[in-house]
Amino acid sequence: MSASPSHSLLHRFFPFLAVLGSVTALGIGTSWAKHWLFPVVGAQGTTAVRVGFSALLVLLLWRPWRWHLSRADARAVMLYGAALGGMNLMFYMSLRTLPFGLAVAIEFSGPLAVAIWSSRRAVDFVWVALAMAGLGMLLPLGLNGSTLDPVGVFYALGAAVFWGLYIVFGKRAGHLHAGHSVSLGLLVAALVVVPVGVVHAGAALLSPSVLLIGVAVAAVSSAIPISLEMMALKRLPKEAFGIMISMEPAVAAVLALALLGEHLSGVQWLAIGCIVAASMGSAMTAGRPSAADRAAPQAA
Repeated sequence: MSASPSHSLLHRFFPFLAVLGSVTALGIGTSWAKHWLFPVVGAQGTTAVRVGFSALLVLLLWRPWRWHLSRADARAVMLYGAALGGMNLMFYMSLRTLPFGLAVAIEFSGPLAVAIWSSRRAVDFVWVALAMAGLGMLLPLGLNGSTLDPVGVFYALGAAVFWGLYIVFGKRAGHLHAGHSVSLGLLVAALVVVPVGVVHAGAALLSPSVLLIGVAVAAVSSAIPISLEMMALKRLPKEAFGIMISMEPAVAAVLALALLGEHLSGVQWLAIGCIVAASMGSAMTAGRPSAADRAAPQAA
């Protein structure tokens, strides 16, 4: 018996819907965190609650103690987790003074730089130019009339650096089961950021309302996106997944407008568009070696 047209259509579009659901859940969780937790425990406390509960949920889900971990793998996971913790802390610090969508757009320069750095093709200069044009419209360089807070931009750029390191170190642990590396990585990230949050927010972190919202934020911004992305990756080539995940800055900006009332100027929307286009273009051409690459001898 052949599948119904509606079932076939759902099967075809499920990966796209999963990625869209992932970036939407992440945006909603971050918006909740900024709206409900920032006024009570600050960016540092929010990071501690979000990463701490995310680590707890994922540890309970995957139970990583079931797998053996070599010394080399443990070092890779520690670096991966430390980068993840630094990325989260820097990103939430940037949200104190930057609109959510713009912070994500600036942060996206990290993985984009890693993707382009690993390639040497002429087409990548197009994506570099697009990304630089987008960042040039956002960064307070004194030439473009940007009104963004320099300290917030510094933290967003710091998050971009840590995101790039997170990718580099994550590849070293890429041979491990995803549940193994992600759960242990989040545990290390929690060990990095929770003490910072405790020093900053103190006993306020133990408020029942903070704990309840923290669990919700952790589930919506970590557990759900990770699960949906894993389902999408099983059905998509890496390049297609990269193109779809590039929607995140635009989705974040729309959600911030709807949930936080953060309005952006036309130039800022254009900047987000340039960075999204650069990320999509980089992902689209990532799996297509140039003629020079095809002619070059492969390393043994």
